[in-house]
Amino acid sequence: MPADLNDYFNKKNQNNKQNLNFKTPDFNFKGFGKFSPIIYIILAIILLIIVAKPFAIVNSGEMGIKSTTGKYNPNPLEPGLHFFLPFIQKITIIDTRVRQINYASIEGTNENLNLGSGVINKNSISVLDSRGLPVSIDVTVQYRLNPLQVPQTIATWSLNWENKIIDPVVRDVVRSVVGKYTAEELPTNRNAIATQIEEGIRKTIEAQPNEPVELRAVQLREIILPSKVKEQIERVQIAKQEAERTKYEVERANQEALKKAALAEGEANATIISAKGKAMAVKIEADAQAYSNKEIANSLNNPLLTLKQIETQKEFNEALKINKDAKIFLTPGGAVPNIWVDTKDAKRQSSINN
Repeated sequence: MPADLNDYFNKKNQNNKQNLNFKTPDFNFKGFGKFSPIIYIILAIILLIIVAKPFAIVNSGEMGIKSTTGKYNPNPLEPGLHFFLPFIQKITIIDTRVRQINYASIEGTNENLNLGSGVINKNSISVLDSRGLPVSIDVTVQYRLNPLQVPQTIATWSLNWENKIIDPVVRDVVRSVVGKYTAEELPTNRNAIATQIEEGIRKTIEAQPNEPVELRAVQLREIILPSKVKEQIERVQIAKQEAERTKYEVERANQEALKKAALAEGEANATIISAKGKAMAVKIEADAQAYSNKEIANSLNNPLLTLKQIETQKEFNEALKINKDAKIFLTPGGAVPNIWVDTKDAKRQSSINN
């Protein structure tokens, strides 16, 4: 191998050895030892706060209960940030918003409590009617805790207060009210039953010591009858509807008959009235004529008759000037005007002479 190549490889090996034999940097924290106890204390406090969490936040619609060694403070905690002593005190947060229990025949409810939504689903309330037939009632109840009495309520009834205050009262009142009726009477008395149930539940809840719960509403949703009773009610309803229809048809026929009778009577009365009117008109006309004749008769005195006779005589005199062959004579008594007869009529002349 040439000498220059040996020198090249020798230099390269020396450079590699220098790169491999590097030293670790020396970090020197000067002054750290003086403050190490304070840092340890701060870290311990932070760790304690994270683990123990000696505070609680009460949100709107909630109330807090502070307990010291298991004893509840009677004053509830308003919404906000509250501190307590870990391992000695505890803050329990209670929901005071409106809650609801649904008693309904829904599959899969299994009386599950939906804490997030404040809704409890329970099965329908089974009731025996006045004859012992089973009936199911669906009811919805809305309520809320009295915020001012939260500590006393939880201390008395525990966190399971709904199943001790609301549920037994609702079931007892519903069974008491519905049990007074037969199954067939329930649908027709639905409104009265709903009112009695609400009044009974409200009265019982408000009678509890310290008024732990505010009842908002009670709604009767459905009355579920046995199938046989339902079929019987349907048959009765159909019969009633048929009877009502028949009654309506009879009334309608009666109305038609009364209408025709009234029309015929009206026509007859109109004819009678028309005849009476005509008769009255004739009578009035006859009376008027009689009155006229009477007045005329009363007005015919001797001077008037004499005047009329003179006037008539004058007319005949005028006529004689034209027909000189006529004869004039007077009726007996002179009560009527003179008349003249043409003498050329032999037949009339002979009749007059006789």
